[in-house]
Amino acid sequence: MHIVETIKVHTSAALQQIFQYTTNPDQVLVNDTKPEFTGDYTIVLFAFTKTLQVSPNQIGEQIGNYLLQNHAELFAGYNIIKGFLNLTIQPAYWQQFLNHNWQNVQFGLSTPKHEKILVEYSSPNTNKPLHLGHLRNNFLGWGIAAILEANGYDVIKTCIVNDRGIHICKSMVAWLKLANGATPETTHTKGDHFVGKYYVLFNDLYKAEVESLIAAGHSREWAEKNAPILLEAQQMLVEWEAGNKEVIALWKKMNEWVYQGFDETYQKIGSDFQKIYYESKTYILGKKLVEEGLAKKIFYTKKDGSVWIDLTADGLDEKIVQRKDGTSVYITQDIGLAEQREAEFHPSKTIYVVGDEQNYHFKVLKLICEKLGLPSAQQIYHLSYGMVELPHGKMKSREGTVVDADDIVAEMIQIAQQKTEELGKVNDFTAEELQQLYHTIGLGALKFFLLRVDPKKKMIFNPEESIDFHGFTGPFIQYTYARIKSILRKINQQEALQNTSATSLQLSVLEIELAKLLEQFPGFIADAANTLNPSVVAIYVFNLSKIFNSFYVDHPIAQETNPMQKQYRIQLATLTAHVIKTSLQLLGIQVPERM
Repeated sequence: MHIVETIKVHTSAALQQIFQYTTNPDQVLVNDTKPEFTGDYTIVLFAFTKTLQVSPNQIGEQIGNYLLQNHAELFAGYNIIKGFLNLTIQPAYWQQFLNHNWQNVQFGLSTPKHEKILVEYSSPNTNKPLHLGHLRNNFLGWGIAAILEANGYDVIKTCIVNDRGIHICKSMVAWLKLANGATPETTHTKGDHFVGKYYVLFNDLYKAEVESLIAAGHSREWAEKNAPILLEAQQMLVEWEAGNKEVIALWKKMNEWVYQGFDETYQKIGSDFQKIYYESKTYILGKKLVEEGLAKKIFYTKKDGSVWIDLTADGLDEKIVQRKDGTSVYITQDIGLAEQREAEFHPSKTIYVVGDEQNYHFKVLKLICEKLGLPSAQQIYHLSYGMVELPHGKMKSREGTVVDADDIVAEMIQIAQQKTEELGKVNDFTAEELQQLYHTIGLGALKFFLLRVDPKKKMIFNPEESIDFHGFTGPFIQYTYARIKSILRKINQQEALQNTSATSLQLSVLEIELAKLLEQFPGFIADAANTLNPSVVAIYVFNLSKIFNSFYVDHPIAQETNPMQKQYRIQLATLTAHVIKTSLQLLGIQVPERM
């Protein structure tokens, strides 16, 4: 049991003993004591004053006395300030904590809960390469999965590839018109980039045709719906769903080019999945569920043959679930996929890591599944996150103004190399070690920058800012870890193994503050899992690194002459390194043993 839980239990017992007042320990609010006051932890007393009809200060005095008399091994003193009971923990507690945990590389991780959670992320389209927005999505999804696993959940990482639909047909039509048989191999182009180029070219041709039709006297609305190249793409989708062999062969060929490109990017950024689904397969189950919904009168058919659901009574509007030509829309495959995954895994929750532009889509999805009476409805949870923007604004795929994921990773590695060379501390590294270091620092900077912000917030990405070795960045934390490892390599580790737990030390504020933050680590991991927010871990590990650096400036370990004090500091440094490494690993970030 961690110290905060222990304080809650003892406070609950004190209230029962002194006032005959029964309260659940979870109802006792305990915070860190503010820096301007003496103490380690603070109990908020106001919640009990109304029921007990006693002033906060009187309650605090009696609880404080009770804790000192009954648990003197834990509490060294207390003070009361304006309704807050500030408790000082015995230094021996921090010594015992370190003695028990300093060698535990699994510290902070929970035992299995035997509960299954499915996390869906990435969800790319096969008409374009992964971009900066996909990076935030991948890092969020992977990080949330890792944090849930650290909390004992059985996690299945999944991806749905949007490999069919009108957007795919647009790339196919443009390739047929413009490529003259070119391939990624003949043009020496990465497959996803190659196909993505034709999606942009389709849009260029489409806009030109629209303007031509408008110039010929048609309205813009009519022109946008009847541009010949768009009609070709729509017809190709109809033929694809009908199983036209030539269309299917071209679709398979172009998708395979894209998958090869995706795999290369996923490997580079450290993203992986236990199960990959394809819309080209899941949409069929969705269409069957649409037929069932029609039979149950949950859906209805309009005069043009399209199928809809009316959600106006639920505060939404009408939503199409099948086009007039019989082809599927996104929501169709999502209904089918939800049921397929329920049948396969029976998860207690399915977390969809998808940007906030799709908030409406997931409200509709959950409602439709509920109305169809599908078991999967209750498990649907949309982790809505804010978009990533650049200093000059939003990215647009069809206009070719996105920041490509491969390009941004390459840029980060190049900046890492430049910054590292400026510091000039890697002369003894081999060329291979340097390349690995640049990749570790560059990718670590990118991941940390994209994960340090609450997922719900929009963010602006700045490559130069993300790789500063002294700020709120991944490289600063990586550097702190490498520094600790360097310190520990120069020290006789046997000194930390002496049995000195019975010796009580005088600990400085920083020695206590660092131990206190380390002891809180499991609580931060639990909080990150409960809120599905990796930034909780990012902020925690940054603060831990800051405090360690302050501690080490004031308390150099190698120069300490008191063997007990030295042992305590070695244990502090060792556990700090373990916790930094675990924290960064939960964010998908590697740590270099030296920098």
